[in-house]
Amino acid sequence: MPAPLPTGPLVTRDTLASGLADLGVRRGETLLVHSSLSSLGRVNGGPVAAVGALLDVLGPDGTLVVPAQSGDLCDPAPWSDPPVPETWWETMRATMPGYDPATAPTRGAGVVPETVRTRPGALRSAHPQTSFAALGRRAAEVVAVHAQDCRPGEHSPPAALERLDARVLLPGTGYDTCACLHLAGYRIPPPLVAVGRPGPAGRETLPEVPITSGRFDEPGHDFERDRPAGRPVLRGTVGAAGVRLFPLPDAVAYARRWLELHRPRTEEFRTRRSEACGPYLDS
Repeated sequence: MPAPLPTGPLVTRDTLASGLADLGVRRGETLLVHSSLSSLGRVNGGPVAAVGALLDVLGPDGTLVVPAQSGDLCDPAPWSDPPVPETWWETMRATMPGYDPATAPTRGAGVVPETVRTRPGALRSAHPQTSFAALGRRAAEVVAVHAQDCRPGEHSPPAALERLDARVLLPGTGYDTCACLHLAGYRIPPPLVAVGRPGPAGRETLPEVPITSGRFDEPGHDFERDRPAGRPVLRGTVGAAGVRLFPLPDAVAYARRWLELHRPRTEEFRTRRSEACGPYLDS
C-alpha cells in the first residue's frame, strides 16, 4: 500500500519570509528565535530554508539569535532524559569531551538552532551548557560575554539582548521555551543556604540561584493579556504555525514582577533545586 501524501501547507523560503514580514519582523532588528520547524508545515528545504527565510527578512543589518545549549555536558548522575546506569557514571565523567563552541552539538533546542550554529559566520557564547548562537551584524556583541557561573543571567546573551532592545519570535512554540525569561528569575534576590564548616558566627551562608526548567507559560500568558492596547504581543500564522512576536525587555520586566508576586524565590528554590544540569528549554 503506498504511503499517504503529506498534508500541507507547503512552505517555502519565500513564503516564510513574506509571512514573517507581514507579522511585523523588521529589517535590521535583533531577533531571538525559539522555533518548532515541524509546526510550520512541510518546509521545502527544511531548516536550511527556514534559517534562510529568517535572514532574508532581517536583512544584512539584522541579527538572528538562537539557544544552542548542550546540556548533556554535565555530571550524568542526575540525568533523567534518559537516565544512565550508575555503573557508567565514573567512566562518563572521565571521558566526557570538553566544551568546544565550534563542535559541540546542540541538544533539546531543535533543528533550526543546530542549523544556525553550523552556518558559516555563526558565533557562539562560551557557556558549556547554555550557550547561544548568533548570525549577523551584532552577533559578536550578543555572544561576547557568557560567564561560566551565569547561565541566562546578567553576564549572558539574554542580558545583552535586553540592552540591544531585541525582540522574541516564537513560531510554533510557547512562553515555556523562552530562555530570556530566566533573566527575570536571576534578578529576584535568592535565599541564603548554609555551606562550609561551622564557625564562631555559625555556618557560612551564600546566595544560591536555582536553575529551573521553565514554567514560564503562566507569566507569559499574563504578559500577553496585560499588554497595553498600543503595544500588544503580535500574533499571526506563518505556514501552519501560530507565531508570537514581542519586545524582550518588556517581557523580562513583566516576568520579574510576576515571579516576585506569584512564585517566591524560596518556593522556587525548594521545588526546583534538584535540576542542576541538562536542557532548560524544550523547543
